[in-house]
Amino acid sequence: MNSSVSEVQVAQAQKVRVTDEELIVDLVDGRTVAVPVQWYPRLAHGTPAERRNWKLIGRGEGIHWPDLDEDIAVEDLLTGRPSGESQVSLQRWLKSRRALAHTRMRPPRRQSRVRGRHRRARG
Repeated sequence: MNSSVSEVQVAQAQKVRVTDEELIVDLVDGRTVAVPVQWYPRLAHGTPAERRNWKLIGRGEGIHWPDLDEDIAVEDLLTGRPSGESQVSLQRWLKSRRALAHTRMRPPRRQSRVRGRHRRARG
């Protein structure tokens, strides 16, 4: 009887796109995986610029979005596993985003200028 040992290869991402509807990941082996962006609320709430700013982690075994503090494993995409983030955590993150956006929209404070005036000594 012949038996062969098949090597399990870890799926690796090579290209990532995020639309308003889908997270689309092209894998090194030629497959493309697409899942609803709503599975990952931080991506769903991200701006197009934030969504485009991604990095591969672990030789392509995961994807990291630094602006959104989001990490997604390719294995989770393949097994159909959406975000496990709790609603409490998501709401806290959304609140911090709103606070950050509010501070960015404020006009910069004018700093009072103090001119270097020297007093003359009376004498």
